[in-house]
Amino acid sequence: MRMRVFLAVTALVVMAGAASVTLEDLEFNAWKLKFGKSYGSVEEESQRKMIWLNNLKLVLEHNMLADQGLKSYRLSMNHFADTDNQEYQARFSGCLGSFNMTKARRATTDFRKAGGAAVPNYIDWRKMGYVTEVKNQHLCNSCWAFSATGALEGQMFRKTKQLMSLSEQQLVDCSQEFGNHGCEGGWYFKAFDYVMSSGGLEMENTYPYQAKDGMCQFNPKNAKATCQDYIVLRSGNENNLQYAVAVIGPISVAIDTSRPTFQLYHSGVYDEPTCSSIKLTHAVLIVGYGTDNLRQDYWLVKNSWGAQWGEEGYIRMSRNKDNQCGIATVPIFPVV
Repeated sequence: MRMRVFLAVTALVVMAGAASVTLEDLEFNAWKLKFGKSYGSVEEESQRKMIWLNNLKLVLEHNMLADQGLKSYRLSMNHFADTDNQEYQARFSGCLGSFNMTKARRATTDFRKAGGAAVPNYIDWRKMGYVTEVKNQHLCNSCWAFSATGALEGQMFRKTKQLMSLSEQQLVDCSQEFGNHGCEGGWYFKAFDYVMSSGGLEMENTYPYQAKDGMCQFNPKNAKATCQDYIVLRSGNENNLQYAVAVIGPISVAIDTSRPTFQLYHSGVYDEPTCSSIKLTHAVLIVGYGTDNLRQDYWLVKNSWGAQWGEEGYIRMSRNKDNQCGIATVPIFPVV
């Protein structure tokens, strides 16, 4: 009798375990299908699944806190969910290469409100036609190029009233002389230096993005955007930055994106006190700012990781929190 009870209990435990594993498999397979994921071996898939499960635990725990009002943003199992944070950092931490501010030529360091002029409480340059669709840098560390083209696209629209999607690939292929390193990293102000010297930048449709380094194929006859100069805003001053965004348009900035919460960000106002304002890892584009219903000030930021990440490719980052994540450390805009 005892043996039969033992066997019955054992069978139930085994069945419960099998059901649990099956549910995990179903969820993991559904996620792979959604993001088009496949792996080279059974061993790799097993490793990726373990990472995925660890990230799932992080997402569920974080979102539980968000449900309780203890977090201002939510996470999701996005296309980075099978990547651990160490690999994620290794993949993207070289996006800015090395940085020497003394090389930022033809630049001022201040941009102040004229006569104490008031600025609006809310700006979204997307609604005014200044911003192209969300793009995807893929595995090329070319964030700097996307930040640069985004700022130039906005200023060219301001000048011509025509929105043009400009070529990141031209910057990747052609700006090495100015200190950029293609898919090994670079800086947006060096991209502006290149455009000033070369005579212009082609559009995406004549010089399409390849997500890899290539030979420079720039044809000056196809140049549609120019750059006469660029302005470096006072470092660390968010009030100064807010005024510039309000009166100028989209601004190139660099931020720290190293935390797993940024990797898996989904929605809400990103508030991460542990991120650095000095160790910057990624270039993005501020396209506006505002305050949400919970009175949280935010910057509206366009990323270059595709529309499946974040709020359809965007993130709202904390504003007026001591330059959190370094968003006001290196703000620059081009003059066209």
